Order: sequence, then C-alpha cells, then structure tokens
Amino acid sequence: MAFYDLSTTLGDGTSFSFDTLRGLVVLIVNVASNCGYAANHYEELKALGEKHYDDGLRIVLFPCNQFLSQEPGASDEVCLRVQKISDRFIVSEKVAVNGSGECAVYKYLKNESRGVFGTKMIKWNFTKFLVDRDGKVVSRHAPSASPLSLEKKILLLLGTGDTEKTQL
Repeated sequence: MAFYDLSTTLGDGTSFSFDTLRGLVVLIVNVASNCGYAANHYEELKALGEKHYDDGLRIVLFPCNQFLSQEPGASDEVCLRVQKISDRFIVSEKVAVNGSGECAVYKYLKNESRGVFGTKMIKWNFTKFLVDRDGKVVSRHAPSASPLSLEKKILLLLGTGDTEKTQL
C-alpha cells in the first residue's frame, strides 16, 4: 500500500482520498482539544497552514480520544470546533491511533516512520508526521515538538528555498 492509496472519513461523514494530496507536502497530526498542547499547537498549525497553503502544504488532523479522553464529543462536533480555528485544516473523524482498532492511516504512518527506539506506538496527542510531494513519510516528530520548529523542513520539502519565510 502507498500513501496515496489511503483514505479516511472526514468529520462531516464524507470520504476523503489521499490521492487528492498527490504532489503536496502533508503534515499529519493526531489532535485532542483538551490536551495541554492544544492551544499553542493549533495556533502554530494555523499559522503554518495559512502561510504555506499556496506553496502546497496541507495539514490533516486526526482527532483522537485515546489519551486521557482529551477529545470528547461526536466527530462532527469536533470537526466543526477545529475548523473554526482554520478552515484550511482537513479534519478526519475521530480515530484510534493505537491498538486493534487503529485507523489504516496511522497503521501505515507508524510502519513508515517509527518513534524513539524504533517503537511504532503513538505515545501522546500531537505526534506529527511529514510527508513529501512524492508521498514518502520523511519524518516523525514528538508531541513536544512545536509545529513552528518544523517550518524549515517544510520549506525544504516545498522546494521554495525561501528561508526568510520562516519568521512568522
């Protein structure tokens, strides 16, 4: 299976094919609105998405309630809440990122890019995966890594070469 063969159901119940992301740089993040990282990470994700959208960056968010039940509510409610932050976010329905019920997207991502010490498990909310324009998972980033800390790597993947754009 390749990245572009994946699909998910969005928070509004519609199907979303990753083939529509072909040729784009993609940042994928499991999110939870009641997590301590949420306010800062959502703000930085919004800034990155709005700044680099026209260059080809897409941000796909996967709400997840697996870590201390920090994403309560129905998928459609969560989707609306997150899209109020930025309508440029692509927001999946709520998913499991670990365990027997994990969604296919996360199963794929974890096989392509492992965590510390080679672990596959997602350890917390706001784990980030960067995917290049060819659909290759190029990096995995810990929840503690701020989205803005990824900007230089994103610019390299976008091929803009404009390091001046890193100052938000």
